[in-house]
Amino acid sequence: MKTTVIRFGLYGLLTGFTIFTLHLVLGIKNLEYSTNEILGYISIFISLSFIFFGIKHYRDHVNNGVISLGKAIAIGVLISLLVALGIAIADFMYTKFIDPSFFSNYEQQLIEQGKADEIIKMTSATAALFMLVLVTIIGFIISLISGLILHRK
Repeated sequence: MKTTVIRFGLYGLLTGFTIFTLHLVLGIKNLEYSTNEILGYISIFISLSFIFFGIKHYRDHVNNGVISLGKAIAIGVLISLLVALGIAIADFMYTKFIDPSFFSNYEQQLIEQGKADEIIKMTSATAALFMLVLVTIIGFIISLISGLILHRK
């Protein structure tokens, strides 16, 4: 189980880090924040797709075609933690070093749109922690769905 989690978790981590960084660096200046948010969720789901493939690999190649729902969820959550780490690092690096004015610019846009009540003071560290938790929760849901699809007794 350990090698499967590390292998597919690293695939997801590298994919998440790369896609998330690329869409932030290349797209954020030219696209609206709502469009970038959608692209962010797409990159999260693409990166978390390695959960399904990791569970399937473990079932078919390591565990003789059998996997329980609990084992599938465990593998998926561990993979999602690695993916979440990659995305959180990308988010932290972007908001801390590449575009340190990101939060003030985003706040200004919310004020201009009349959504000042939605303003939450964020730092790079809290945003990265938020991404870590968010991606892990989405990863749990994908793990559950994948486990239900792939489990065999």
